[in-house]
Amino acid sequence: MPDLILHGIRVEDTFAEAFDMAATALVLTAETPAWAMIAATTMTGFATSVIGCGAEAGIDAVLAPDDTPDGRPGVRVLLFGFDAGGLKDQLLRRVGQCVLTSPGSAAYAGIPWDDPNVGKALKLGGAIRYFGDGFATAKRIGGRRYWRTPVMDGEFLCEHSVPTVNGAVGGGNLLFLGRRFADTLRVAEIAVAAARRVPDVILPFPGGVVRSGSKVGARTKGMMASTNDAYCPTLKGRAGSALPPEVDVVLEIVIDGLSAGSVSAAMRAALHASTEAGADLGLVAVTAGNYGGNLGRHHFHLRDLVGEAA
Repeated sequence: MPDLILHGIRVEDTFAEAFDMAATALVLTAETPAWAMIAATTMTGFATSVIGCGAEAGIDAVLAPDDTPDGRPGVRVLLFGFDAGGLKDQLLRRVGQCVLTSPGSAAYAGIPWDDPNVGKALKLGGAIRYFGDGFATAKRIGGRRYWRTPVMDGEFLCEHSVPTVNGAVGGGNLLFLGRRFADTLRVAEIAVAAARRVPDVILPFPGGVVRSGSKVGARTKGMMASTNDAYCPTLKGRAGSALPPEVDVVLEIVIDGLSAGSVSAAMRAALHASTEAGADLGLVAVTAGNYGGNLGRHHFHLRDLVGEAA
């Protein structure tokens, strides 16, 4: 089928292939916005790819005191894993090492318990309380259970458990094919900013952008993934290259969301914003990564996203 055109930029008529994931959300609060952000950024560090990091995590929203359970500044973070078991392990490690240790912090479920998509509950404060060496105490407020664990600046307040979300999706993506590195990076930054304005999504790679896109499998035995050689500019001209001569840089964004709808909305916003800016920044084309539809059941067709307003 012929390629599509959006804001004068070629958009390949393909799809991004994404996967079901286990996911949860936390609201982290502290005495100041800066310390709430420190807890959130520390907890979501080293969380770009679930394959190598054990989880994919990021900041979804900065919250005003009126929007948090304890009336303090807060940050909502999202955490994704292969399954609920692996997600629970990462949740406990990250909260225990990065939030419990952060001055003045508290942690609450970031998904309402009455949300229709609530899934399995993961024990959080109910496990971290053991750090209190028997001195932690439980308290029920509004039907929800919390643990107060004594620490050197007072106490760490943490919800007993947090819910997972049914229907979470990981791996929505767009690839930007450009002429110059600085200009293509700017296109990707614009796409990231647009995607992040959509609720319930994160872009887990550094600054939301990944330059080392991968394919499934490798020539080296035992490697689960390896460089996406079809989109490496230094390999242009070789069999299997997908790049026209004028493309000298490719950058990708990857989007995880609490629902397929949120991933689709974020991809749509990123696609429209990037192509609108791309005409002045040497953008050649936009495409998406997939595995022929054989691995992930969620297929986000760029044709559908082009035809919908951002």
